Amino acid sequence: MTNFLAQYNLTESHLEDLLKTLAKKRIDDGDIYIQSSQSESMTLEEGIIKENACQYSQGVGIRACVEDKTGFAYSAEIEQAALLQAVKAAQSIALNNQEGAIAIASRKAIIAPSRYTLNNPLDSMQVEKKIALLKSIDSLARKLDSRVKQVITQLTGSFERIFIMNLDGKIATDIRPLVRLNVTVIIEENNKTETGSFGGGGRMGYSAFIEENLSEYYVKEAVRQAVQNLHAKPAPAGLMPVVLGPGWPGVLLHEAVGHGLEGDFNRKGTSHFSDALGQKIASDLVTVIDDGTLQNKRGSLNIDDEGTPTQRTVLIENGILKQYLQDRLNARLMKSQPTGNGRRQSYAHIPMPRMTNTFMLPGKSTHEEIIASVDYGIYADHFGGGSVDITSGKFVFSASSAYLIEKGKITTPIKGATLIGQGPEVMRKIKMVGNNLALDTGVGTCGKDGQTVPVGVGMPTVLVAEMTVGGTHV
Repeated sequence: MTNFLAQYNLTESHLEDLLKTLAKKRIDDGDIYIQSSQSESMTLEEGIIKENACQYSQGVGIRACVEDKTGFAYSAEIEQAALLQAVKAAQSIALNNQEGAIAIASRKAIIAPSRYTLNNPLDSMQVEKKIALLKSIDSLARKLDSRVKQVITQLTGSFERIFIMNLDGKIATDIRPLVRLNVTVIIEENNKTETGSFGGGGRMGYSAFIEENLSEYYVKEAVRQAVQNLHAKPAPAGLMPVVLGPGWPGVLLHEAVGHGLEGDFNRKGTSHFSDALGQKIASDLVTVIDDGTLQNKRGSLNIDDEGTPTQRTVLIENGILKQYLQDRLNARLMKSQPTGNGRRQSYAHIPMPRMTNTFMLPGKSTHEEIIASVDYGIYADHFGGGSVDITSGKFVFSASSAYLIEKGKITTPIKGATLIGQGPEVMRKIKMVGNNLALDTGVGTCGKDGQTVPVGVGMPTVLVAEMTVGGTHV
């Protein structure tokens, strides 16, 4: 990444001098984070391109940590004067008047295996081919069902370059491609309209949408959901068994359990899982992993946003809480080790512990065995929005695709189903886990403290013995 610094007339020696200035007052940790980012978004609606936007941003964020306090400043200008000003601002915010500069360790490059292509996806396909791809999706949706009245397709991509230097002398770099394709269809029948939406992507080039027939799969799923909702019956309400399908329903695991296992919430004692390491918090059948090293996945990173290589972290093993997700600050304060989960939205944000790809490992039951075990309940295979209270662990999720299970068979499509529960309680009520683990198609975006980052989720088919279902039919 020497050329990356050179375009700003900077060298590693320049940054090392800035860190020495930052550490003139005694601090516990600090770093310089430089980022450049290109992004684009193209939307086709009513058969014409309604949006074709491109954006470029760059900047630097400088952080000084003293105990649990963080001084942070950033600049959109990457040049020596602006960086020095940001250093002094971060230093003053940290408010540590204790003299005694700490020595900066010798520079050491962090080398992490590459989990994805280093090519810029924005350059991987000509504009004409991108437009042709979106138009082919529009055409296919209308061919699949004559009731399709509107098709909205959106293609987005980004390409980021990252450079990090910290007080340990560690230097880390990363190149991060990311693409996504989303399809929304609106179907009308007898003056009644319904919507279906599906999509995916990851850290790859646009060509995968064509070469792997992903675009065809996405549009078929969007149409299927819309048609299903057109004839779906109101969801029942009450306590009943719930079967969660493989893949995207792992978003419930992400919200109901994953956030509660992030280090900052547990250090502050605000998580339901605080002080629960080594304790049983879920069914024996439950093992939950966070893994930032998965090839080409949306939540994967070669290094996190503090320069720590990502890893496979076992959070829950056979129902026992084993580990929290840690960034450098919270790991230091909790006398633990960083897990490669220090993430930030951009150079203008401070890092915090965040998930990457979070999923439940498979069990021994088949999908068919799990469905057959339920006399009457709900099968949910796709979710819309949801929310969770970290302190209590309570969550609410809406199912965008769901069915009744009657006498061991999936029967009537339903709509308006809302799943309500408390994370640890639901985890303890898991009675069967399928052998069909699937990760989501690559659409996850996680929000925390005003910052959004791309994530992945996943799970096999899972039976929760009892959950509250909010519906409109009793």
